[in-house]
Amino acid sequence: MCSIFGYCGPIPDRAAFDRAFSETVSRGPDDSRVMQAGDGLMAFHRLSIMGLTPEGMQPFTLNGCKAVCNGELYGFTRERARLIEKGYKFQSDSDCEILLPMYFEYGTDLFSKLDAEFACVIFDGRTGEWIAARDPIGIRPLYYGYDKNGTILFASEAKNLVGLTAKILPFPPGHYYKGGRFVRYADPAKVDKVLSDDVETACKNIREKLIAGVEKRLISDAKVGFLLSGGLDSSLVCAIAQKKCSHPIKTFAIGMSEDAIDLKYARQVADYIGADHTEVYMTPDDVIGSLETVVRLLGTFDITTIRASMGMYLVCRAIHETTDLRVLLTGEISDELFGYKYTDFAPDAAAFQAEAEKRISELHMYDVLRADRCISVNSLEARVPFGDLDFVKYVMALDPAIKMNVYGKGKYLLRHAFEGLGYLPDAILWREKAAFSDAVGHSMVDDLKEYAERVYTDEEFDVRRQKYDYARPFTKEALLYRELFEKYYPGQAEMIAGFWMPNKSWKGCDVNDPSARVLANYGDSGK
Repeated sequence: MCSIFGYCGPIPDRAAFDRAFSETVSRGPDDSRVMQAGDGLMAFHRLSIMGLTPEGMQPFTLNGCKAVCNGELYGFTRERARLIEKGYKFQSDSDCEILLPMYFEYGTDLFSKLDAEFACVIFDGRTGEWIAARDPIGIRPLYYGYDKNGTILFASEAKNLVGLTAKILPFPPGHYYKGGRFVRYADPAKVDKVLSDDVETACKNIREKLIAGVEKRLISDAKVGFLLSGGLDSSLVCAIAQKKCSHPIKTFAIGMSEDAIDLKYARQVADYIGADHTEVYMTPDDVIGSLETVVRLLGTFDITTIRASMGMYLVCRAIHETTDLRVLLTGEISDELFGYKYTDFAPDAAAFQAEAEKRISELHMYDVLRADRCISVNSLEARVPFGDLDFVKYVMALDPAIKMNVYGKGKYLLRHAFEGLGYLPDAILWREKAAFSDAVGHSMVDDLKEYAERVYTDEEFDVRRQKYDYARPFTKEALLYRELFEKYYPGQAEMIAGFWMPNKSWKGCDVNDPSARVLANYGDSGK
């Protein structure tokens, strides 16, 4: 991960800017640079992943223009070769150095040409214009706001903008900004034409596209590791990667020492594929003691996101403290595509598809946000194979009737795609899903709830929750998270669309807790 900042005009308080930019130095601890861009500033904290030499330091400059990018541009060597043929020269092996030449060649059309996870800011010194853009899913973070003079600011995290702007907003994924307006250039959640592929054809394509998505994310000049929960998604990523690597991959799992569901399954997967596996244990004291830190680094009040971040933050902290890894592959974005436990209750195929569209469009505020912040705060980079654009577009375009759970097993297409091929043992491939926040140990969520019960009396809860008109807390746990959020991001709750919850309009989903544990179909998920 890296951290970018574009202050697109005169800066009233340079000291305040410097303080704000320093908030995200953990995203890029290797080097930092602030550069004048017109009458504004462009800034960059670097985490060296591709092109490790000093020449890869940003901002990049070319013919009076400047660019900063937090991203991975897959297949950049092919585009760089084409640009070299056109006469462009490159000083580094950084993938992001192709951005300015591509901008010169294609203008804002460049963003739709990228196969990438990215957020970038460009200053066009020829026209004085500022351009910013974000990848179609929002895997890389970007926020914006306006200062008291109306100047727009772009930064990697909301914490960069606290105190500099009255209202902080997430930069919409799949958009670019130019000339004072936001323009959508891609929407992977929307389907132009539904594919008629049958189940076997769909499974073959799912397998091939996911393998390609993992393979391209193994390319790195820095060392790569893997988060392994023992669930289907992360296990598939690790199994595919191990088949592509000539050495044992490094995998990491975390759980409560008392009742972690997934530690045993993660160990089973690691042993099966031959990984170099590390287990990390956490205690109730670790969880409660890290809670405020986690809420601050996340910049959210959402219950699901915070619960699931406790284990991810602690395992990434252990990786940062004990290894020299810089890149982590994760299993996010599978649920949004293939379904959660609650989507078993979808009344019809159209409702299932509409729910997937909603979840994909909001990912940048929930699971993707969690992965980015927990990993980047520990000076690591997240890569998300299930977020590969080709993969996402294909799965979203499949007839939702074959994606629904009509097979007696959720995520059937993904499981069947790898059935009988030796990637995973059947016990893992066909294991019931358990949510990450539950799977690190049911006691963790219970500990958080019990802690919130100790913080507030019933009377205090009733009074204090009334302060919030937007996304009003509905449990003591939710109030605890909201008050911690407001401590660091006062008045900025609208950055988040609300609480991640099952679709309450569906029969069986009108619940008061986001955990799948409260659903009637949870079944063997907790075993």
